Amino acid sequence: MSFRATAPHPPLILDDVRGAQKMLSGVARVTALEGSRHLSELVGAPVHLKCENLQRTGSFKLRGAYVRISGLTPVERAAGVVAASAGNHAQGVALASSLLGVRSTVFMPVGAPLPKVAATQEYGAEVRLHGQVVDETLAAAQEYAERTGAVFIHPFDHPDIIAGQGTVGLEILEQCPEVRTIVVGLGGGGLAAGIAVAVKALRPDVRIVGVQAEGAAAYPPSLAAGHPVSLDDPVTMADGIKVGRPGDVTFALIRELVDEVRTVTEDELSSALLLCLERAKLVVEPAGASPVAALLSDPKAFRGPVVALLSGGNVDPLLMQRILRHGMSAAGRYLSLRLRLTDRPGALAALLAALTVADANVLDIGHVRTDPRLGLTEVEVDLHLETKGPRHCEEVEAALRAEGYRVIG
Repeated sequence: MSFRATAPHPPLILDDVRGAQKMLSGVARVTALEGSRHLSELVGAPVHLKCENLQRTGSFKLRGAYVRISGLTPVERAAGVVAASAGNHAQGVALASSLLGVRSTVFMPVGAPLPKVAATQEYGAEVRLHGQVVDETLAAAQEYAERTGAVFIHPFDHPDIIAGQGTVGLEILEQCPEVRTIVVGLGGGGLAAGIAVAVKALRPDVRIVGVQAEGAAAYPPSLAAGHPVSLDDPVTMADGIKVGRPGDVTFALIRELVDEVRTVTEDELSSALLLCLERAKLVVEPAGASPVAALLSDPKAFRGPVVALLSGGNVDPLLMQRILRHGMSAAGRYLSLRLRLTDRPGALAALLAALTVADANVLDIGHVRTDPRLGLTEVEVDLHLETKGPRHCEEVEAALRAEGYRVIG
């Protein structure tokens, strides 16, 4: 699904982003641009992956945080900074503050993944766990700022933050001057807005496409209404773009400069993350994989060469495990079957032999012997198999039927 946009004069200009780029020299990495043969074949044009998942702290967030904190006055620096984040912004603020010699306090939700909490602490921030959702955490950070005088560092809705994130756009133009479309994940809008400011000033012909998770897509209704609209309960595994309301500054820029906003499903996000891992050998978080999800969902909609921005790689290992399983299921690489067998010695061994010939990997197997539907000598077997894709699923099922097995579900 896609939504279009247009609007008022933006509050940032190219010089702001160029100034941020000079400021970040030697601080933020110029991340790699990697070609993707698989995505290029799908799209029918060259597709490149901009690997901000390999940036310091594992995401683009360092760029904006460093520029924002660099711009503070000596009095403001002395008061310290405070931020609220479930992960990436927290780490960006923590490292930027440490590099600039500024004290930082970061509020994180009580359920924040332990690796992200530990990383934020290791980068030098004092971490305070508060609230079950980010909105509660954000309120606590703002209250702390009012009470202590610490400067609140917004995750996206500030010109300095946007200018810092926009340096990604300058790098893309330098690394791929022939680019025709840039696809970028869209949450609050700081990254997409910054890239749009930089790219549209230099190459107005380049199409900028923002991508939101379907269950947390605040921009489509906001663009339709002409002003930021809040979502009651955004839901998505992509916590990096799970933002309930666009920022006022970012909304104005995106309305003016971003050509299109598309949405992707959870299945598409899972499949994209799996593709990044298997085909590109890159660990990417769900939000970071959202541009790839958009390419997978409608590959012929993008004019090439295309640059898809992998915005972050900070994903909890347990969540990664669940997402990969979900991605394999969405890609048709899991097959669940129920068979009815004669309950006799060797029957299960024969079934496993048939699955070996069909080249299916058995992940789990279960027996049902006490169902009243079963005859005295019958048993039902539940199989969970790993396959090579939808066609292989069909081949496995056909092979079992050819061997005389009764597939009942």
